[in-house]
Amino acid sequence: MEIVKVIQLHRRICQLVSEKKIKQSLDILSKMIVFTSSGDLHDDYENIVMTYRNMLSYTIDGINDPERNKIYLKLIQSILRLSDRVRQDILSHFSGWHTYWVKQQTEKELRLTGKSIVETVDDLMFKSELDEWLKLSNEINPDPDSEISNKHKRLISNIFNHLWLTDYYGEAEESLISIILTSGKFRWHEASLFTSALTLSSLRTWQTEKIMYLLDIYEASQEQVMERALSGLILNLHYYNDRILLYPEIGKRIKKMSRNSKFREHCRIIVLQTIRSRETEMLARKLHDEILPQVAKLKPQIEEKLDLDNILPREKTEGKNPDWAAMFNDSEEIFKTMEDLTRLQMEGADVYMSAFANMKHFDFFKDFQNWFVPFYPDHETVNEIYRDEILGPGTNELSEALYKTPFICNSDKYSLLLNLKYLPSSQKSMMLKVFRMELEGLQQLNDEESIDSYRNFRINVTQYLQDFYRFFKLSPYKKEFEDIFSGRMDIYNSEFFRMTGNTEDAEAGLADYFFSKNFYDDALILYLKHVISKPDNAQLYEKIAYCYQENADYEDALIYYRRAELIDRKAWTLKKIGLCLRRLGRTEEALEYYLQAGNMEPENIHTVIMTAHCYLDLKDYDQALKNYFRVEYREPENLKILRPIAYCYFALGRFEDSEKYYDRLSAGKLTAHDLINKGHLALCNGEKRVAVDLYRQSISSDEITKEQFITIFAGDQELLTSLGVNPDDLPILLDYLLFSIA
Repeated sequence: MEIVKVIQLHRRICQLVSEKKIKQSLDILSKMIVFTSSGDLHDDYENIVMTYRNMLSYTIDGINDPERNKIYLKLIQSILRLSDRVRQDILSHFSGWHTYWVKQQTEKELRLTGKSIVETVDDLMFKSELDEWLKLSNEINPDPDSEISNKHKRLISNIFNHLWLTDYYGEAEESLISIILTSGKFRWHEASLFTSALTLSSLRTWQTEKIMYLLDIYEASQEQVMERALSGLILNLHYYNDRILLYPEIGKRIKKMSRNSKFREHCRIIVLQTIRSRETEMLARKLHDEILPQVAKLKPQIEEKLDLDNILPREKTEGKNPDWAAMFNDSEEIFKTMEDLTRLQMEGADVYMSAFANMKHFDFFKDFQNWFVPFYPDHETVNEIYRDEILGPGTNELSEALYKTPFICNSDKYSLLLNLKYLPSSQKSMMLKVFRMELEGLQQLNDEESIDSYRNFRINVTQYLQDFYRFFKLSPYKKEFEDIFSGRMDIYNSEFFRMTGNTEDAEAGLADYFFSKNFYDDALILYLKHVISKPDNAQLYEKIAYCYQENADYEDALIYYRRAELIDRKAWTLKKIGLCLRRLGRTEEALEYYLQAGNMEPENIHTVIMTAHCYLDLKDYDQALKNYFRVEYREPENLKILRPIAYCYFALGRFEDSEKYYDRLSAGKLTAHDLINKGHLALCNGEKRVAVDLYRQSISSDEITKEQFITIFAGDQELLTSLGVNPDDLPILLDYLLFSIA
């Protein structure tokens, strides 16, 4: 059976079970079991079918069984567990994945010890190494190259693999997790790594106990570890959203914990940061397609004017760097975009994904667990830098700056460090200088940072989720996992969010976040929910209407703008109503609303322009001109306003005035439509060859195709004949043009 098919069938079974379509789910499961090698799986399937058939028979016979609901729930859980086991069995035999190769090697080593299964902690292959480590004094800090250190690294790897690859946790895993949490022998970064293994194991095979262990680790409240535990929990419960209500003990515990406002705020932070991952690909495209190509053009300026000593911000409130402003004085758009990226970075957006995507080729990242290891100054990768002639003396400052910086995730910190070794000497020296300044800047930032009790939690969560994002998007093992960051990431629709964050304030905050990031579909869902309890909130109606407008649903947008207008009548809302009406082709009604808005804000230039556009649509060129002239008077340097004025003069048959404005417009770049209209003007003046030449230029501008020109020309024929052009000349002139460009 194809692996993709196996995954799809398993997903379908889980969906059918959540919909209580048990017979259909069992039919699919029976087809999958054919491809398994375990007789136990077949026996379990037959037992489930027999139990369900008996239950159906009792129900049809009218037998009242007070335990039926419990039996039914247990049956559903059994089907889900069996489907998970069948999926794992097929994948382990046919996928060829790294996950199952490591798992099979571990099981082979276990059998060599004379055991086939792990029941208690004493059955663990690494139990002797674990006991040896637990007996050591807490003060011992072994040499990185010593035998003790090497044994410890093997122990950490073995614990990680065991927690990751064990399908179902039992007494041994319970004891192991207890040792990790209570022995005091494992450092925070090791406990963090084990927590990631637990998260990955749960994503691979659902088990209630794993969810409970993640909650236990969170409640142990060790910084850097608790953030990972709660993040892993939320990712799992979003991934398994259809199962949560089928395991009441989970909901009961989460609801109990949700009475604590700190827990609710922690959940809100993680949910928001997880949703923020949706921006990552958009930011990567923006950097790759827009910013970097433009910055490349400015390379000579950058090399000349970019002074690293002054560009790094020394104070949070410094604002625009004067050197940037000077460098980008001819590229204001790039400057603004870079400012936007800086702001997004401060908010927690993942702006470095594309920059570090090509720096994951080091052997370091071939080790599965290294995708999840937190960055800490004593890591062996840092120790390698000490041996570098140039970097060695500054290693402490370098590693400390990397450890403290909140803007780069752990995975990227290792990428940067590994890449430093291969830089030319001059660049190594420069990077050391940059990191020294970064360390100084971070210290100042911390000193000036306003008191935020959740700041460290937010930073740790952001970095961890970005680590996870890189694993699912960039690691060589990504094909072995379903990408939990794909799709809409609509955690706000999950059962978990309803248990923990289903407060009006939390949902309102998420809605406004979606709105600010142009995720209008998501914002709309939440705004529509809130407006039920706030029927007199004009701003909510405005935001709902705007979401509909941005999705080009002008009819619904109109409904909500009008509701907002009834509550709070203002020019902005009137103009939005006018916009929707104009988009719907109801121009006369649109004009009425723009005129009303103009009476409320007579000096608002946007209202004047839109009023003029309505008159233009209605072919009332005299009134359109009056309004366009007001704009020209207010903004004489605005060449764009010359375009509709020139056209109105032309449509009125005032060819000389029209030509004057087209001549003024020629001071800038003429668009394809400008060239067509100038061609029309020449045609009305009897200059056919000039007209053909201008038409030819419009097509060769690459702004429009030949076919588009023909459509435009056909649409303008009525106006041309009304201005005196012989209608019989038009098809001849068009054919002459087409022959000339063939």
